[in-house]
Amino acid sequence: MAFNSLDAQREACEAYVLSQRAEGWTLVPDDYDDGGISGATLERPALKRLIDDIEAGLVDVVVVYKIDRLSRSLMDFARLVEVFDRHHVTFVSVTQSFNTTTSMGRLTLNILLSFAQFEREVIGERIRDKIAASKRRGMWTGGTVPLGYDVRDRKLVINEEEAAKVRMIFERFARVGSATLLARELVAEGVTNKQGKLFDKGSVYKLISRRIYLGEIPYKGEVYPGEHEAIIDRALWDKVHGILKESPRKRANKNRAQTPALLKGLIFSATGRAMTPTHTRRRGRLYRYYVSARVLKGELSSSPIARVPAAPVEAAVLDQVRAVLQSPEVIVDVWRTLRGDGHDIAEAEVRESLVTFDDLWAELFPAEQARIVHLLVERVEVNESGLDIRLLTAGIQSLLEELASEDVGSEDHGSDEEDAA
Repeated sequence: MAFNSLDAQREACEAYVLSQRAEGWTLVPDDYDDGGISGATLERPALKRLIDDIEAGLVDVVVVYKIDRLSRSLMDFARLVEVFDRHHVTFVSVTQSFNTTTSMGRLTLNILLSFAQFEREVIGERIRDKIAASKRRGMWTGGTVPLGYDVRDRKLVINEEEAAKVRMIFERFARVGSATLLARELVAEGVTNKQGKLFDKGSVYKLISRRIYLGEIPYKGEVYPGEHEAIIDRALWDKVHGILKESPRKRANKNRAQTPALLKGLIFSATGRAMTPTHTRRRGRLYRYYVSARVLKGELSSSPIARVPAAPVEAAVLDQVRAVLQSPEVIVDVWRTLRGDGHDIAEAEVRESLVTFDDLWAELFPAEQARIVHLLVERVEVNESGLDIRLLTAGIQSLLEELASEDVGSEDHGSDEEDAA
């Protein structure tokens, strides 16, 4: 067995204690070994037990093989020495003989600890320098292997089956322009990442933000050509990141202008006839309406109101939805229903989720807004006295469950290139 192993160190300390038997030293029944845990931290189970026993008056002398076995940090060791002094405990190093009860012993101890800490920092700097040099050469330096690659001989090689999945996600995001919608489609199709987990909005953004798929290695704000083969070509990367450069609100507004009819299939005239979304342009401005289907066919409508402007009607419906979502009665009803279904959730959490939804609405893409409106609204009827809006109370519970699981939200995204896809 190597002399610097944990067992050998313990034997050396026990032998030292036995050599001091004439001074009345005896071994305590417990060992305070933290094998495999760095001496750079005080968060070690055996060290905590030692401190507890010192405070309980069960220990008079602490014996270690070498000073840095107790702590490699000068600041941490100073804290331990304070504990020793407070309980009149002596500290002894078997290979570095000195006594902490004297000023000279403390001076020697501080000098030795300073060198131990200096050595550890130098080693850390060497490791970081080696990683930086490897990154600049485009080498894979370890970590979680990204989707689309395997590691062979410490190098990334393309996994064709996974690479096809990566290309598919890039291509579909370029078409859809929304990580929320794409993630929902991927979940429905059962598409998983390298760890076998389903994609969510955040993991989609992380994947499409990783320059490693371009055959590059990022490091501290710089990008270097990688040794590995690219999965994505530059044209597709530029297309995807051209979309990402637009603000979430701007993207939502662009899509909203293309598909603005939130009440399609939900709005009816007083006679029960469906009203269809339509629009016209005058002097460069877009005007949207909901019009009776009979009028669009060129027939006379028996309804007194056969045409209404879309924007104020949609705003009135959304105001009604907001008011209901934030009403105390609905909050309590939803909370009780969720609790009855086995959800461990507080009433305050329900209230916060429903109120927060009002702030999230403006960030949602139009397809997402339309889906939520259809989830919450059963029917909107237009009559001479105004609007008759019927809501689906069961939809409120479904919406809250989505909010709790973060399936609904703004299109914010991270670009941490080092996170695993």
